[in-house]
Order: sequence, then C-alpha cells, then structure tokens
Amino acid sequence: MFFLKQFIYALLSTVGFAVFFNIPKDAVFISSLSGAIGWTVYLVSKSTFSSPIAGTFLAAVSVGLLGEFMAKRFRKPATIFIIPGIVPLVPGAGMYYTMLAIIEKDFTNAANLGSEAIFIALSIAIGVIIPSSVMRAIVKQK
Repeated sequence: MFFLKQFIYALLSTVGFAVFFNIPKDAVFISSLSGAIGWTVYLVSKSTFSSPIAGTFLAAVSVGLLGEFMAKRFRKPATIFIIPGIVPLVPGAGMYYTMLAIIEKDFTNAANLGSEAIFIALSIAIGVIIPSSVMRAIVKQK
C-alpha cells in the first residue's frame, strides 16, 4: 500500500511539472508515468541497497530507458519524457539541509549533506546519460 500511495503522489506531482514545463498535452500522462515509475524504483532500490545514491542511479537509469523507448514509440523527443521524470529524484531536501547547516555553522554536517546531494545529482546525470548513449550507439549500428 505504501508503494502504491507513493506512486500516485509521484504521478500527480510529475503531472504538475510536466504542465509547468509545457510538455505537449498528449504526452503529459506518459511523461508523468516515467516520474512515478522512477520514484517507485528509487524507493525499492533505496530500501534494497540502503543507499540513496544507488537508488537514485537505478531510478535515473529507469527514467532514461523509459524516456528513450517512449520517444521511439510516440515519435517525440526523449527529453519530454525524461525531464519531468527526473524531477522527483532531484535532491532538493539535501540541498536545503546543506544550506541550513551552513547557516547554523555546522560545517561537518554541511559537508556530509552537501557531498551526498552532489553525488545524488551526479547519479541522476550519469543514470540518464547511459541509456541515451546506448540507444544512440544502437541506432548508429543500424
């Protein structure tokens, strides 16, 4: 039940960002599905591997794969499926708590939280790049 509720919340929030980013109306729901699936993959893999960085990486790979396949299926750019899909993965709370720790002059905690936020952001970038690169290599071979 927990994962279903989280899936629905992620779907609804991603719909909002898809509309905000002016995604074409016929692709809003599909791009929102990639965000909800990515968030669910994040939750499952975070609990499996006990690492938010690994969970974010696997979720970003899943969003990237979904984006590439949906782009091919619906003949639209992959970015309209990927960008809204990675929004739930962005480490906003980590960045906020890093800034809060800096303001409170707790530099050790700020360094820990900041480095985790940076690694999460890097895992999003790398996780999205890998499926895109693989798909481009496959298309070039054909």
